[in-house]
Amino acid sequence: MPPKDTAVPPGGVVGARGRGYDRYYNKYINVKKGGLGGISMVLAGYVVVSYIWSYSHLKHDRHRKYH
Repeated sequence: MPPKDTAVPPGGVVGARGRGYDRYYNKYINVKKGGLGGISMVLAGYVVVSYIWSYSHLKHDRHRKYH
């Protein structure tokens, strides 16, 4: 039979949130070393953004007939 009192104490919730934030911060924000992954993500982002900015021009050129 499960215990009747399954309430989580407020300190447990706050502690879990703090541990989750620390884990996220150390993994994504406070990166200790750079590498090929970060550079490739920046390059991929640049390619996507430049394509979006020039899409209307590319779309216009695509429908033009060259004959």
